[in-house]
Amino acid sequence: QVQLVESGGGLVQAGGSLRLSCAASGSIFSINVMRWYRQAPGKPRELVAAITSGGSANYADSVRGRFTISRENAKNTVYLQMNSVKPEDTAVYYCNAEIRDRLPGIVFDSWGQGTQVTVSS
Repeated sequence: QVQLVESGGGLVQAGGSLRLSCAASGSIFSINVMRWYRQAPGKPRELVAAITSGGSANYADSVRGRFTISRENAKNTVYLQMNSVKPEDTAVYYCNAEIRDRLPGIVFDSWGQGTQVTVSS
């Protein structure tokens, strides 16, 4: 019943900015953690950033200082502000959420469909 819908991907020049959004909907009581992953061709999927319900965030070394993750709990939405982007940031970006179901005691992970980000040099 839960789905994550992403938006904001596209083509951007090196040094530019892009903002990704992901909204969760369905049988949701609350979301404990929301994350952004990315996967480039021929490479494994990697964690880019994560944020807790309390607002504590962590980042991969490759994006720290350039990307910012944030969330609006009331909207079940997570954002990734991407600044000073590099060609190495080119990948499919996926959002992930650890969800507490409206049914008591039910916790599970949900994934978005992915959105392409391409950075030109």
